[in-house]
Amino acid sequence: MVGRVAVALSCTAEVKEELERMSRSRSGEVRLAERARIVLGCLEGLRNDEVARAVGVRANTVGLWRRRFAEHGLSGLRDAARPGKPAKYGQDLRDRILAQLERTPPEGMASWDGGSLAKALEVSDDAVWRVLRREGIQLQRHRSWCVSTDPEFAAKAADVIGLYLNPPENALVLSVDEKPSIQALERRRGYVQTSSGKVVQGLKSTYKRHGTVNLFAALEVATGVIPDFLISEETGLALQTRVKVILAPVSGCGKSCRVSSSRSAAIARS
Repeated sequence: MVGRVAVALSCTAEVKEELERMSRSRSGEVRLAERARIVLGCLEGLRNDEVARAVGVRANTVGLWRRRFAEHGLSGLRDAARPGKPAKYGQDLRDRILAQLERTPPEGMASWDGGSLAKALEVSDDAVWRVLRREGIQLQRHRSWCVSTDPEFAAKAADVIGLYLNPPENALVLSVDEKPSIQALERRRGYVQTSSGKVVQGLKSTYKRHGTVNLFAALEVATGVIPDFLISEETGLALQTRVKVILAPVSGCGKSCRVSSSRSAAIARS
């Protein structure tokens, strides 16, 4: 009885180069790398049993991918579409989930979670989490960055940094900033897709502040005392006036004290 002769394989230099890349890949699918090594062994003229020993698979597995490559080329190394019932949830559910995330969460909740999304969309929790994992959406994860759109930002930043690098003579430099996370702020938000393909929640840097009372506090490092004050006017003059009062006991800053209006203020004594 004459045995079956294996199909002889050949390919272009470009295809062979792609096979070698696939066989060395550490980020791609392991099974594709294995199939690429099988085909490379066949292209060298080895028998199926020889390739099987070298790759660590069965000879009939080598024969399968030898035939698939001979008939379909590189595309034949990928799994064919499986027969059966089509997926119940697809692109439509993804779009519905992303749209739902744009809406206000249920009453009593600060943000959406998997269970509330599933209930609102009338689907299973598992279906929602499959989509969230596939899209890389992490509902409770927060990352932030800010890019200024002010055309004069560089000049303003240089002015503030200059106070630290080269403060005025006989001056004390203080950094004054706000703590917006303890305020009743209203921002525009929504889910956006980044250049890497991840879907993240975006917050606009500008916001509307509800409430007109401003609380300021300072920390005296030496004593641990925290002096504080309230101002109802959001003006630089109101802030300067109260800063002078706080600094007067420790710096001798009185009527002759000059306070700049930048957030990093130079307090100079005459």
